[in-house]
Amino acid sequence: MIVHRDEPIISAGGELESPAVLRMKYQVKRPLPQLRLSRHAVLARDNYTCQYCGVRAKDMTIDHVVPRWVGGPHTWDNLVACCRRCNLKKADKTPQQANMTLKRKPRRPSFVPYLSLPIYLKAQSRDEWRDFLPYFPEVQAVSVA
Repeated sequence: MIVHRDEPIISAGGELESPAVLRMKYQVKRPLPQLRLSRHAVLARDNYTCQYCGVRAKDMTIDHVVPRWVGGPHTWDNLVACCRRCNLKKADKTPQQANMTLKRKPRRPSFVPYLSLPIYLKAQSRDEWRDFLPYFPEVQAVSVA
């Protein structure tokens, strides 16, 4: 134990220091969490940019590249951010049938822990963790008061 909290753990056998930071002798590997497929996640992956014309707008929709009625799945690889104009133009057709091309091929986003770390730290409010984390501007900017 490197750092302990002020409040102890009380048990029938007595009081123990409550650990805040532990040094592991070995790394515990765990699978990376998978990002859940949602409208917001698809729009964020595509940076709120239409994948057909490149326009950025607040009222974006999501589009199935291969329409559902043709057998296109509701997966990361078949969903893109799309402006309303392009969505109406494509109108339940494949991009080839609508004479439209994608700016970039849709893909499942990879989990990036450094993007999620500031949110996690803010929720935990653990100042003592800061000394043991590498410097990331986003982490340092998070108020953990």
